[in-house]
Amino acid sequence: MQLTDLKFVSEKRARDFNKLNIYTVEDLVRHFPRDYLDLRHVTLLKDAYHNDYILTAAEVMNVEVNRYARRPFVKAYCAQGQSVFTAIWFNQPYVAEKLRSGSYLFYGRVQNRYGFGCQMVNPTFERADKNSNLKGIIPVYSLSGSLTQGVVRTAIRQALKKVRLSSHIPAPIAQKYSLMPLYEAYDKVHCPQTAEDVREGAKRIALEEYFLLISAFKVIKGGRDEARLNKYSVTETDVQSFVSRFPFEFTEGQKCAVNDIFSALHSPHKMNMLLQGDVGSGKTAVALTAIYMAVKSGYQAAMIAPTEVLAQQNAALVKRYFPDYKVQTLTGSTPAAEKKRIKNDLSNGEINVVCGTHAVIQSDVQFKNLALAVCDEQHRFGVAQRASLSEKGEGCDVLVMSATPIPRTLSLIFYGDLTLATIKDKPRSRQDISTSIIPERKYADMLDYVKKQAKEGNRTYFVCPKIEGDDEGTVMSVTELYEDLKAKMPSVKIALMHGKMKDKEKNEIMSAFKRGDFDCLVSTTVIEVGVDVPEATTMIIYNAERFGLSQLHQLRGRVGRGDKKSYCFLLMGTDSEEARERLSVIKNNSDGFEIAEADLQMRGGGDFMGTRQSGRILSELKNLKFPVETVFTAKAISDEAFSGAYNVELLAKIAAEKYESLKDVTLN
Repeated sequence: MQLTDLKFVSEKRARDFNKLNIYTVEDLVRHFPRDYLDLRHVTLLKDAYHNDYILTAAEVMNVEVNRYARRPFVKAYCAQGQSVFTAIWFNQPYVAEKLRSGSYLFYGRVQNRYGFGCQMVNPTFERADKNSNLKGIIPVYSLSGSLTQGVVRTAIRQALKKVRLSSHIPAPIAQKYSLMPLYEAYDKVHCPQTAEDVREGAKRIALEEYFLLISAFKVIKGGRDEARLNKYSVTETDVQSFVSRFPFEFTEGQKCAVNDIFSALHSPHKMNMLLQGDVGSGKTAVALTAIYMAVKSGYQAAMIAPTEVLAQQNAALVKRYFPDYKVQTLTGSTPAAEKKRIKNDLSNGEINVVCGTHAVIQSDVQFKNLALAVCDEQHRFGVAQRASLSEKGEGCDVLVMSATPIPRTLSLIFYGDLTLATIKDKPRSRQDISTSIIPERKYADMLDYVKKQAKEGNRTYFVCPKIEGDDEGTVMSVTELYEDLKAKMPSVKIALMHGKMKDKEKNEIMSAFKRGDFDCLVSTTVIEVGVDVPEATTMIIYNAERFGLSQLHQLRGRVGRGDKKSYCFLLMGTDSEEARERLSVIKNNSDGFEIAEADLQMRGGGDFMGTRQSGRILSELKNLKFPVETVFTAKAISDEAFSGAYNVELLAKIAAEKYESLKDVTLN
């Protein structure tokens, strides 16, 4: 059923939904709320704390419009008993047309401006009458284009009545585990009456989705270990000689990982290994050693990365440590003539190692004798993408690397088709990064520090959670931050980079930053993966409470890569004690595995194990908060379903049909 079959969804609105990867009514019901507004109680402003979100009632007395300020605004002067406060909306001139004198309900963030009274920033508002929608527990959705919360809520309520939501979990097992019907779970998530409804619905939906995912992995794996076809002639003495090329001694963790890979490549079965290590643990050096084992034995090797910047970085390292072998880089921006030459040289065996992006996976890229495929930053690649690369060589061994520390129990579930090697320690030369939570009163001092660092030749990252600000005005967009920093630090050279830019533009900006053409880089999380700029000594993260702890740890790992002391500053957009407690875990801990465990315990499974897809096997579970035990329950149910007691043929067929969709499944 198409979106335009719903009332009030025009062709234009359908295109706006498409921007959110919503194309059908089925996709729409899987567009989960990113948050909820608890509008069950009206609060007086005098009872609210700074940065609290509240629902309050007031009389609008006067409305002022200023279209000529640096940030145009609409300001309403409101009365609440004997108290007066202002409500202000930035860059929303249409608000003035909707506000008249009279009683309104406002929902938004309270700011106690010392000496200037109270203010609400970009609040949602409605006339205070019996037909008001600002009541109960209201879902808040991600938006695009001209879509409003009201439009999305109305469309989803219609979709829930039209979509057939049935479970793939065998009925006897569902009864055994007392699982609620799937349609009821979706209704609870989108139209909750209580907070408990949200928790129960999210848990049930997550259980269904992970049951399908785990079952599909089982079908793909098939329970068989493939026999080894490629015989490696490299010896332990050869490996030791190669390792001695590095200007540092391998840690015990690196040595163990190298031994595990050496043993796997000399075993009777093809290698499928996940190399997991914390930021800065030296995974790349281990991967280069594995590549050496392949080329020394007379085979070709391929190393793919999710971005061109990282692919170029990998190629530079391979060329440095493999002077006797031919190394080439193949990415989307490689000129056509050069691509043709590289593909020809790969097919006839003249190239020993190729470093690249998804371009290496394309069907017209052929190898003469590819024996080892290395996937850098595994969480950015799907199962089928990994398989596509390994299928380019007969009996090809696979090594995938992840810099996102994952608790071992979860690794065994999601990477069930892989053996696991973990580097727990870090190189002795790697310094700890001092991390601080910066209060608002210290913001100017922090910028003075950045200016001083720029004069000394050191570089700084500024990271925003979003390209665009949010409806409530609590998140500054990356472009707003860029303009604000240029105004406050005119003597500092600042660059801007975000995900909507083309790859070529991002590569040019990143290269210029590495060269020192810019002192500061204002960016979204596109710099999270693999960027190596030794001169970068400061990481500043805005609205840090909006990131997962593991993601904050990844971002922090972009600095501290040189010989100078490095710092990470966390800026909070809320005074919440819960947020401060979470960020204190990052402030007081540098072990990525311990941080991952803490993230798992504090946030539950929904955010930590978010999954993305462009097909239909998985929903956007990232916004759903559910206990991690749900994933283990899903595995138990899948194990039971595959034990032979139920109609496994039907389940296997369903999971197998989803295989194509798994090409985009990633773990965050």
